[in-house]
Amino acid sequence: MIRSSGLFAAASLAAALLAAPAMAQPSGKLVLYTSQPNADAQRTVDTFEKAYPNVHVEWVRDGTTKVMAKLQAEFAAGNPQPDVLLIADSVTMAGLKRDGRLMPYEKADTTGFDKGLYDKDKTWFSTKLITTGIMNNTRSQMVPTSWKDLTKPEAKGQVTMPSPLTSGAALVHLATLVQNPDFGWDYIEALAKNGATASGGNGAVFKSVAGGEKAYGVVVDYLPIREAAKGSPVNFVFPTEGVSAVTEPVAILKTAKNVEAAKAFVDFLLSKDGQKLASDMGYLPAREGIAPPAGFPSRDKIKLMKFDPDEALKNEHANKKRFAEIFGG
Repeated sequence: MIRSSGLFAAASLAAALLAAPAMAQPSGKLVLYTSQPNADAQRTVDTFEKAYPNVHVEWVRDGTTKVMAKLQAEFAAGNPQPDVLLIADSVTMAGLKRDGRLMPYEKADTTGFDKGLYDKDKTWFSTKLITTGIMNNTRSQMVPTSWKDLTKPEAKGQVTMPSPLTSGAALVHLATLVQNPDFGWDYIEALAKNGATASGGNGAVFKSVAGGEKAYGVVVDYLPIREAAKGSPVNFVFPTEGVSAVTEPVAILKTAKNVEAAKAFVDFLLSKDGQKLASDMGYLPAREGIAPPAGFPSRDKIKLMKFDPDEALKNEHANKKRFAEIFGG
């Protein structure tokens, strides 16, 4: 009787398991708005769809400023289209959170991510690190190791940088320095007094230093690192005090129509596979323990300067105004 009862129980359990529905996989259409370069966006979507074959991603790509203008127009019309956003910087995400536009995703796995790389309420999550450091022409008088080296006599009139009035990464860099008590506005003014120039974007800075017009540049990491590997006469330095970073965060809108697919997209980008994809595309992974692209130090050797995106958002217009007063623009 005991043996018979055991067989009956096992058979009943097996029947129950067979009858239970399998956990539903995300499916349907997922709408993504992104500021990734076209090739990166296509590769991200293709890899995600391979992992989630029942989801079809429709994506719109433009610069963050234009993506946000389109989205704000859709908010005004009461018909926002995207389920998920993957855009350049956390300051923009902080603005969306302030306006009540983002959906918290408490169960997102942030293993290996510093706390400063995702919102404390888990409404947005950084997916990579595009840091700003110092580049120098290999024929320059010195190889800088500190941000303060750019205010030395050797660098007088030889420093160029992108303007925070036109570059999002430069605006984040400015806010990071201003928030740091070791730098602040005194440092920004010292750069100007030493003859530093600020205009345009990172591409123009790279060309100026690589071409020998200027000896030193404040620039995003991947431009000089990639081009140095191709023989360009440049060097990139991660300063000892640390670097600022734009982090290409991802977020789900509160108005998302396909929440499960949006959560799967976030999970994918934060996963080891998603972070390896970022590295394969030539960017520093935000997650620790993932091998960096060629030419980059490992993630644990890169020091990020403290940065509060909410404070940066609050002071954005004041920072731009003061910078323009110091440098002109």
